[in-house]
Amino acid sequence: MFLSGKRALVTGSTSGIGLAVARALHAEGADIILNGFGEADDIAKLTAELSASHSGADLTDAGAIAGMMEEAGPVDILVNNAGMQHVAPVEDFPPEQWDKIIALNLTAAFHTTRHAVPAMKEAGWGRIINTASAHSLTASPFKSAYNASKHGIAGFTKTIALELAQTGVTANCISPGYVWTPLIEGQIPDTMKARGLTREEVINDVLLAKQPTKKFVQPEEVGALAVFLCRPETGNVTGANWSIDGGWTAE
Repeated sequence: MFLSGKRALVTGSTSGIGLAVARALHAEGADIILNGFGEADDIAKLTAELSASHSGADLTDAGAIAGMMEEAGPVDILVNNAGMQHVAPVEDFPPEQWDKIIALNLTAAFHTTRHAVPAMKEAGWGRIINTASAHSLTASPFKSAYNASKHGIAGFTKTIALELAQTGVTANCISPGYVWTPLIEGQIPDTMKARGLTREEVINDVLLAKQPTKKFVQPEEVGALAVFLCRPETGNVTGANWSIDGGWTAE
């Protein structure tokens, strides 16, 4: 287990992609710090399964992030995964939803990174992995805040990679296509309303229509890619945007 002795903080890790990443890192020996919301009993089961600690910090609050990072202490691996979505035409897009999405999907990664980097630089090793999206490379209608946040996280990742290029710390982002998670399932009703489609039409004609493989990406596939980016052989892999989207952005 090549990550034995390493500590990994994964945000948004009580379900979906984040949980799959946490499980994959744990399987390679990393000590895990979970972050996210959920029922107390469910979180207790996850912390027991992964021998993990847990922070319920609200990542839209810079002060809460600072408290989480102080409590976590130095981390070797930071996975900025927490995110949310809202689907609506721009003229109907609630400003409060825009602010919340940008805060969680983009600004939170800035705050966790700025707190984590000093210890990584001192240690001479670190891995920063940001969950972006195919929407960091292309766009879809009715997702103005999400598209903006994911394009932003891709640019932020490149900047951090350049700043840390000679420190032993790498920064990369993973850009999945549609992964079958609660986030994707939850946006189906909004897309149905926005486009006047049935559930089946949204799945087949909107979501999977984007992916030439006609398959949803599985969370475990993203977890495996995150593990790869933590391997010692990937010390020169930095500033990259790793697509795992069934060929979506190849078209």
